[in-house]
Amino acid sequence: MFYYSNSMQEEATKKLFIGNLPRGVRSHDLEEMFAAYGKVVFAKVVLDKETGRSKGYWFVEYETIDEASKAKQELDGGDISGRQIRVDFAKPREGEMTAAA
Repeated sequence: MFYYSNSMQEEATKKLFIGNLPRGVRSHDLEEMFAAYGKVVFAKVVLDKETGRSKGYWFVEYETIDEASKAKQELDGGDISGRQIRVDFAKPREGEMTAAA
């Protein structure tokens, strides 16, 4: 069984996963869109290692939980270039989890 420490829970709620992005969308455009909801401290488009093209998803981290929550609420289901995007709280990677005692 796994649990998240309080700091991991807080960190996870500041990070958002954005999926179903069109391939042509640029990181700068996404940063601008998401910056309207708060201070973006980290943003990354995930690229395919072989092709260098976007895999269709992106991660963004806000300075506060409230900013991330507002962006999720406002942008989930929104439209970018004719595609309905999915915005959700990012889940910690396996290496970020701690085993319960």
